[in-house]
Amino acid sequence: MLKYAVLFLSLSTLAGCSSLGGGSVEKRAKKLSVGIQRAYSVAPPTADRVSPMIIQSAERYQMDPLLMAALIRQESSYRTNVSSPAGAVGLTQIIPRYWQNTCMGDLFDENTNINCGTYILSKYTQQAGDSKKALAYYNVGPTGYNNNRAMKKQGKRYAKQVKAHRKSLKNAL
Repeated sequence: MLKYAVLFLSLSTLAGCSSLGGGSVEKRAKKLSVGIQRAYSVAPPTADRVSPMIIQSAERYQMDPLLMAALIRQESSYRTNVSSPAGAVGLTQIIPRYWQNTCMGDLFDENTNINCGTYILSKYTQQAGDSKKALAYYNVGPTGYNNNRAMKKQGKRYAKQVKAHRKSLKNAL
């Protein structure tokens, strides 16, 4: 029980240290939007539209909104209708066949996709115990990470890239 309480507290702390400050969702979303535009060269209408969704999903699942914004940068470069050769779709590149029972709705819908991606990363953070390993899980899956050296290396490289995107965003705020 103590282990889960400590994990919960560390997740709560992570959610609170996003450099967006306090205030309303609108105020934090505006700050995030400006950062996304500066750090990732995303068009203002796109950044303005998705920033509140990122903030609300991050709060809902007690995740760092900057990390979620960085994950979206890595996965889709803020292109809503992108699909990968592996069948992943949307901003957070969800593979519907793996998550269809968990993430109901149209995964090309920005809000649905961001909510689902945030839920998945939150689940992996709880499972892995830290955000770096959780990001690797997000990229290659827990089974791939734990059972295949090449996939583990790929997952670690992915996590490093997302963390670099987060740092760029933080510096742009």
